[in-house]
Amino acid sequence: MALITVRDLSLGYENRIIIEKLNFTVNAGDYLCIMGENGSGKSTLIKTLLNLKSPLAGEILIGEGLMKNEIGYLPQQTVVQRDFPASVKEIVVSGCQSQCGLRPFYNKKEREIAQKNMERMGILKLQNRCYRELSGGQQQRVLLARALCATRKILLLDEPVSGLDPKVTAEMYSLIAGLNDEGITVIMISHDLSAALQYADHILHIGASVFFGTRKEYIKSEAGKSFLLQQKAGGNI
Repeated sequence: MALITVRDLSLGYENRIIIEKLNFTVNAGDYLCIMGENGSGKSTLIKTLLNLKSPLAGEILIGEGLMKNEIGYLPQQTVVQRDFPASVKEIVVSGCQSQCGLRPFYNKKEREIAQKNMERMGILKLQNRCYRELSGGQQQRVLLARALCATRKILLLDEPVSGLDPKVTAEMYSLIAGLNDEGITVIMISHDLSAALQYADHILHIGASVFFGTRKEYIKSEAGKSFLLQQKAGGNI
C-alpha cells in the first residue's frame, strides 16, 4: 500500500476552489516534486497533507504504518523565524516534540536523535550557536535536521532552497538526494524545473493543467512543455 493516497481532492478557501479532483499516490522511497505557477495551491496542498487544513472534498489515505505525527516538515521561512533567538540544538531537538506526549522535557533518546541529525546535516559544531546568527544555508540545515527528528520515513519540504545562493542551493539539493537514497520519502515544492528533472522520480504539476507521473512522462506532457517554456522565458533554466 502507498504511504499517501490522494483521491478526488479539492482544496480552496471559503468554498473558492483552487484545486479540484486531484489524484496521486506516494510510495515509500519516492522523490516527488510538486511544480506549478504561483498561487496554484502548492503550499495549501502541503498543509492539507499535514492535516493543518481541511479539504473541501475528497480524501487523503495514510498507509504503510505511517502516523500523521511521523511526517517531517520544513516550511518556508519568514523574516521573524530567521531571527528566532534560540540555540541550534534547542531548535533541532524540538523536532522530537510529538514523541514527548505529556512530558515537559526531552529524554536521553530524543537528545541522541537530535545529536545524530545535527551530525548528518554537518552542523554539530554549530549546536551552541544562536540560530539567528547563522547564514541562510546553515539555517536550512538546522531546520532539515529538526524535520528529521520527527521522522524516519517521509519529509515534506516547501521550497527548501528559496533565497539561497547557487553553491548553497546545490549543497542543499545534494543533502536531500542523499536522504532519499537512504530510503526517506521526499515530497518537495519547487519552482526549479532543472532540479526537479535531475532529482525527482515523480512530478505533480498543479495549476491550469494537472499532471502526475514520472519525470520522463512529464517532459513529454503538455503541462511539462508549457512550464519548460515559461522557465526558459524567465531565465530559470
